Amino acid sequence: MARLCETADLTDVQRDMLRTVRAFVEGDVLPVATELEARDEYPTRIVEAMKELGIFGLTIDEEYGGLGESLLTYALVVEELARGWMSVSGVINTHFIVAHLIQQHGTPEQQAHYLPRLARGELTGAFSMSEPALGSDVSAITTTAQPDDGGYRIDGQKMWLTNGATSSLVAVLVRTPLGGDRPHQNLTTFLVEKTPGYGEVAPGLTIPGKIDKMGYKGIDTTELIFDGYRIGADQILGGEPGRGFYQMMDGVEVGRVNVAARAVGMAHRAFELGIDYAQQRETFGRPIAEHQAVLFRLAEMGTKVEAAHQMVVRAARVKDSGDRNDLEAGMAKYLASEYCHEVVEDAFRIHGGYGFAKGFEIERLYREAPMLLIGEGTADIQRMIIGRRLLEDYSR
Repeated sequence: MARLCETADLTDVQRDMLRTVRAFVEGDVLPVATELEARDEYPTRIVEAMKELGIFGLTIDEEYGGLGESLLTYALVVEELARGWMSVSGVINTHFIVAHLIQQHGTPEQQAHYLPRLARGELTGAFSMSEPALGSDVSAITTTAQPDDGGYRIDGQKMWLTNGATSSLVAVLVRTPLGGDRPHQNLTTFLVEKTPGYGEVAPGLTIPGKIDKMGYKGIDTTELIFDGYRIGADQILGGEPGRGFYQMMDGVEVGRVNVAARAVGMAHRAFELGIDYAQQRETFGRPIAEHQAVLFRLAEMGTKVEAAHQMVVRAARVKDSGDRNDLEAGMAKYLASEYCHEVVEDAFRIHGGYGFAKGFEIERLYREAPMLLIGEGTADIQRMIIGRRLLEDYSR
């Protein structure tokens, strides 16, 4: 193995696709990422180029105008994009989850109506579960959808929407009065179309503004406020209320593979920066890479990047085979995000004072890595999922 993150048994199509995306990242993303991030500027030109490359329709079936590729292909593409700039992969992640939800759970009418436009990037997707006081307890959702004149009236406040402003189609999980014995049996996913932007983006639907973050800039993170927003019953994902929890958990399952892939991509880039700088910087008459302390650090970094990559590949392949992969996805997300944080910090240490200076790429990565520790479920949530699944598999 000459390089990290090589994947065995790929098709020629997959290899060609990854070469194309890698060249795109080298030529169009890396040269501008730090500058755009410093200005907190949405990467409009990069996003348009990704639409032309077909990335927005990567996993959407060919009958709807997509490329019909696997979750593995998608995860490897995300690794490449995140290696360039994590925010770029974030634009795709929520879009991918919405497309996945509609393709797997939508009615034939919803699939025909939305998937071709999602594949072309004419519609861009976001999804919303979280609320200001919700945390990881999805069953405690308080945003409600009450039956109203043949449709529903939605009221409440959602939080932490990636692509909340720039998206035009949002999959939103809300509470419906179905009388189920357990809280999650009363949750329903609605497909909400809106105008991109801030302010009132549809009657009764407001995007107040962009949340300022320490990292993960360029991409917008917002609230979503419903105040008497009316929507038809035909916009219920799958056409049947009460299925929202199961639908969203399926989306989060593939989303965790995405977050793990992002962590691998960012860690890979941090490793590249660290090992390159370690061969340039000299102390005591020789490159610092030749000092044992730095050499051991590089060895640990490379091992962590490779281990995380292999976990992502396994999680994606299990899902592609049609099997349940919540254990593998949870392990991949947990391991990759923790390792990413550690590898980025090690690269930061190798850079010394320059790692702390604005304008250096490692400074940007150092601010971005913590988001992966909490995105799509915190490390503690992953441990709970992993532990419970292991108890199932090793039950006495």
